[in-house]
Amino acid sequence: MLELERKMTLEQALQDFIVETRKSSLETNKIVQEVSKQIKKTEKLLNEKFQETEKKFQETKMMFQETDKKFQETDKQIKNLLKKSSEFDSNWGKLIEALVEPAVLDLFKERDINVLGTANNYIIERNGKKIMEIDLLMKNGDCLVLIEVKTSLRIEDVNEHIESRLTKFKKFFPEYKDKKIYGAVAYLKCLEKADIYAMKKGFFVLTFSGKHLIHIKNKKDYKPRDFG
Repeated sequence: MLELERKMTLEQALQDFIVETRKSSLETNKIVQEVSKQIKKTEKLLNEKFQETEKKFQETKMMFQETDKKFQETDKQIKNLLKKSSEFDSNWGKLIEALVEPAVLDLFKERDINVLGTANNYIIERNGKKIMEIDLLMKNGDCLVLIEVKTSLRIEDVNEHIESRLTKFKKFFPEYKDKKIYGAVAYLKCLEKADIYAMKKGFFVLTFSGKHLIHIKNKKDYKPRDFG
């Protein structure tokens, strides 16, 4: 009797284990299915987000390409404007040179500088390379006047004339070692009070006026600097 009861208890325990195992398996399977469902949902969401990001990336890329194209077009337009502006200034400069050259003979004669000859666009070359260009060069028995012509005169133009031409002239022309070297500027428009600055540096300053087409702004008793 006791043996039979033990057998029934064992069988019951086994059946209970099987039932619990099946129940647990069903719950596990349900969890797995739910997790799988969530994974698929997440994958779908990530895929949608990726596609959306890719679309935005392509749109941004196209926008940058369009912006770059516009920048290139703008840069081209700016270069064309600068080229035209340079040509415009060059043409004005040539016109001023053409007006100044015949006038300097009488203007400097009034300053006791008898001009014997002039040369425009006086270019100095060494070994086929241009090292100096003088817009107008005036020659006298005992001096030379180097005139820089500008449409718009700035302080930097005055300094550049001193550093690049006046102080270096005798280096390239030692035959003029006994000559005085004077500096001058001629302009149509003055910026930064460059005319006053030029006179302080020892320059003759030539410009246009209503009464006289071209005149020297310096006072009659002005003493120019000898840059030689």
